[in-house]
Amino acid sequence: MKKVSFAHMGYSYLGFKQLVEDMGFEAIVPANPSPATLDLGVQYAPEFACIPFKTVLGTYLEVLNRGAEMIITSGGVGPCRAGLYGLLHEKILRNLGYNFELFIFDPPLTGLGPFFWKLRRVLKEARLSWLAFIDVVRRAWAKLKLLDELEQMATVTRPYEIKRGATTRAFNQCLEIIDRARSSKEIAAAREECRQLLQSVPRDEERRPLRIGIVGEIYVLLEPFMNLDIEKNLGEMGVITKRSIYLTNYTTTDVLAHGTEDIRQIAHPYLNQFVGGHGQSSVGETILYARNGFDGVIQLAPFTCIPEIVAKSILPRVSRDFNIPVLSLTIDEQTGRAGVETRLEAFVDLLRQRREQMEARSNAALLPGY
Repeated sequence: MKKVSFAHMGYSYLGFKQLVEDMGFEAIVPANPSPATLDLGVQYAPEFACIPFKTVLGTYLEVLNRGAEMIITSGGVGPCRAGLYGLLHEKILRNLGYNFELFIFDPPLTGLGPFFWKLRRVLKEARLSWLAFIDVVRRAWAKLKLLDELEQMATVTRPYEIKRGATTRAFNQCLEIIDRARSSKEIAAAREECRQLLQSVPRDEERRPLRIGIVGEIYVLLEPFMNLDIEKNLGEMGVITKRSIYLTNYTTTDVLAHGTEDIRQIAHPYLNQFVGGHGQSSVGETILYARNGFDGVIQLAPFTCIPEIVAKSILPRVSRDFNIPVLSLTIDEQTGRAGVETRLEAFVDLLRQRREQMEARSNAALLPGY
């Protein structure tokens, strides 16, 4: 049985694990990225490569050392450099003496022929029919959608929790339940059980959480190690967070389609062309958060990420025009957790003071003779 692995990106590993195993392979599930993973990637990566490149390279080294024989990964299209990362990863790993198969799947709309040619090769290795593969994908997709749903539910629950960490403990229980679910019926049952678990977290409904939108590069947004658990930390500070990207919605809007037209149109007055990655989306989503009454926005960007550098240069103007505070955080291997948490605490304090001042002015305006 061939040993197959993939990159670790948030909680999606549970869906990809099921996909690989149901295809008949042995899944070498990558461990949660750690400082050791990043150090390993930094050791062999080009100096000015971004932190996602280095972390994924470290992950590949770890799974290859555990016996992985095949790696399946995604590609991309320019001008973001991420479209070339798979090829560069392969070159570095082969120069280090590793012998393995690598399948890089670019978005289907960039070329259906190459996409299905690679998929046919994988299915031949798995000895799986197209009909059986569709059923396998359907179950894995259901699990990925459930993971995104519960992650969003946790971010809404956490600011209300009475006992710090209760939501995170319930969510971790959910990950174990979801991992055990295999059939469509079991995944549906896991959904109900996990929703009840999160709903049963004791809450203080009198609280008035802030709402912060989070925009930026996909890997830094989705992988808690990369963003230093920003959503968990903000939630425990009393903030509801909403990310601009979840894996399943990104797949349907950007991988299987040409992106969200609405977001491009919203961003157009400030950034009227595609600059690669999620740069245009970061601008458009920030405007959308402002229109929807969010208290603030945080941009997460890997150091040297050109699309997010472009977005970062535009966001101060968006912040002024739409009267919404924006905090940009640049992440690299030198970024410290304590420093980021201090900046988050200061930003949250600023937003609370701002809301109190706005409410005071609003209340004063209602007084007779104002």
